[in-house]
Amino acid sequence: MKAEQLTAAVCEHGEGPVHSPRWAGPRWVDMLAGDVLELSPSGEVARRNAGKVAAVIRPRRGAGWLVATERAVALAGGDALDAPLAEGPELWADPGIRSNEGGCAPDGAFYLGTMAYDETPGAGTVHRIDPSGAVTAAVEHVTISNGLGWSPDGTRAYYVDTDTGRIDVFDWSADDGLTGRRAWADVPGGPDGLAVDAEGGVWVATYRTGEVRRYDADGRLDAVVDLPARRATAVAFTGAGLDELIVTTSRLGLDDAGTGDGALFVIREPGVRGLPLLEFGG
Repeated sequence: MKAEQLTAAVCEHGEGPVHSPRWAGPRWVDMLAGDVLELSPSGEVARRNAGKVAAVIRPRRGAGWLVATERAVALAGGDALDAPLAEGPELWADPGIRSNEGGCAPDGAFYLGTMAYDETPGAGTVHRIDPSGAVTAAVEHVTISNGLGWSPDGTRAYYVDTDTGRIDVFDWSADDGLTGRRAWADVPGGPDGLAVDAEGGVWVATYRTGEVRRYDADGRLDAVVDLPARRATAVAFTGAGLDELIVTTSRLGLDDAGTGDGALFVIREPGVRGLPLLEFGG
């Protein structure tokens, strides 16, 4: 498997790729610029600002999309990238804590992870935002809350707190939420964003080594794809058949960034398909 560069180095810190069939193409964020980007079928990149931070985006059921901003969630009522955004109330008051990554559960809840700007250990939380708008703390005392994705049958959720150097797995149900956290796979190189495929394999980007690594449903490493970029940040399945894998990258803090650092990449033939996208129910 090889990674093909799709765009120029358009991001300082690209993150959170996702694709909805209602959109013109995949979207991702330039997180610390507060921008949401969209790749058109012709290869052009459009972008719009959502605030100081744009951490993660997801479509809403029926129409619209959400973006996690620095300390809140903004909702768009329409599917277009330039649809008006209405930002909700602050979810926490501490200006030293920001949104970082998240994902939607099978019941339509949105789980939003946080971290401290200075990466203080244990300062982050994973918040559950129900379709009704109710907010609860789902996982506390995390450091760099990152990738989150559900198994094909929806009964397990895979999660990365980068500081641990591994992927963990939770049991999940609509009634009980995330329970029974346990270590699932050790991941060298700084695990970051992840995606689960239709066979139950987990694809994870590595921030310090510029790789995409696949672990099979039993947690065994079975594929490594090197990127021509030093910092891979997140992955997502895309395309009409969910048979391509896009990868975001970062050039944050790199004085000698190359032409691929901050670009969007694609793995054309990952050999498996992704899962249908889970959307926010609110």
